Formats: sequence, C-alpha cells, structure tokens
Amino acid sequence: MFAFWAVALLLIVVPGADWAFTIGAGLRGRSVLPAVGGLVTGYAVVTLVVAAGVGALVAGSPAVLTGLTAVGGLYLMWHGATTLARPAEPAVPDAEPSGDPGRADWSTFARGVGVSGLNPKGLLIFLALLPQFTDPDGGWPVGVQIGVLGLAFMATCALFYLCLGTLARTVLHARPAAARLGGRLSGAAMIGIGAWLLIADLAG
Repeated sequence: MFAFWAVALLLIVVPGADWAFTIGAGLRGRSVLPAVGGLVTGYAVVTLVVAAGVGALVAGSPAVLTGLTAVGGLYLMWHGATTLARPAEPAVPDAEPSGDPGRADWSTFARGVGVSGLNPKGLLIFLALLPQFTDPDGGWPVGVQIGVLGLAFMATCALFYLCLGTLARTVLHARPAAARLGGRLSGAAMIGIGAWLLIADLAG
C-alpha cells in the first residue's frame, strides 16, 4: 500500500489538466470543493471501471480507445478554450455572488468529473498501475483490492488538490493581473493537452 501511495503521489504532483482545472476553479469560485469533488468522482468512476474488468476490454479495443481519446481530447480543448476566453479572477468574499451559486457549483463539479473521468491517460494509468499492486492469492478479491487502492489514490488527490486550489486563491487573491494570467495559462495548458491527445490518437 505504501509503495502504491508513493507512486500515486508522484503521478498526482506532476502538472497536467487536473492542475489547470483546479487552479482555475479555485480562482473563479468561492470554494475549491466542487472542483475537487468532481475530479475525485471522475477517478472513482475510472476505479470502478477498472475494478469491474471493463478497463481491460477498453484497452484491448482500438476503436473504443480511439473514441474515448478523441472525446477526452475534445472535451479538454473545449474547457480550455472557455477558460482562456474568460480567465479566472480572484473571488471577492464581500461581493454578492452573481447568478445561482448552487448551479455554478454543480457546473464546476460536472466539469471536474469530465476532466478526470474522460481522460484516457487516467484510464490507462489505472489499468496499468492498479493491478501491479494487487495479490491474486490474497484474502480479498482482486476487484476489492483495486477498489481499496483507488480509494487511496482518490484521498491523496482530494488532499493535494484542495491544498493546491486554496494556495492559488491565497497567493493570487490580491493580484488580479497575475490571476488572469494564471487563468489564461491554465486554459492554454488544457488546450495543449487536449490537442496532444488528439494528435497522438490520429498518429497511432
């Protein structure tokens, strides 16, 4: 379990689409909880897919994997484009929130699920990584072991991204120009990652 946690932590701290989404959501919203909750829920879905054995079917089917990669890449590019067009700015605590805060939170949550759940890289990492730390001769079924490892990964994700989003808000709250730049960089990063997925998919 400790060996898996160490590897998972290394994967989590590497900047990527999750980083860009968390920082942007932290700057734009009143709380990073909806964004982080969405990311963790997306990974929960991936964990269930792998634990059920569907992940192996997806990885073994070029057509399904190609479609998943294309959808994930296009989604990241779309989300990156909207973030780039409306760069995040620090929320003003004393200001009255515009619109329906609950609806905005659910929208952020749904986007988080899409960022992590539609990322084919995440599916392949889980498919290749989780089974390596299971014991077929153990007392628990392999599916249950994968579920436990997935929970450890999700808990680490939640803690790290909560800290990341909160730190981004704290550091950039009094620096609107830097916050807008960070939002644009986050959007550009998601567009770049989505484009890379599509190019790699077409090249493959």
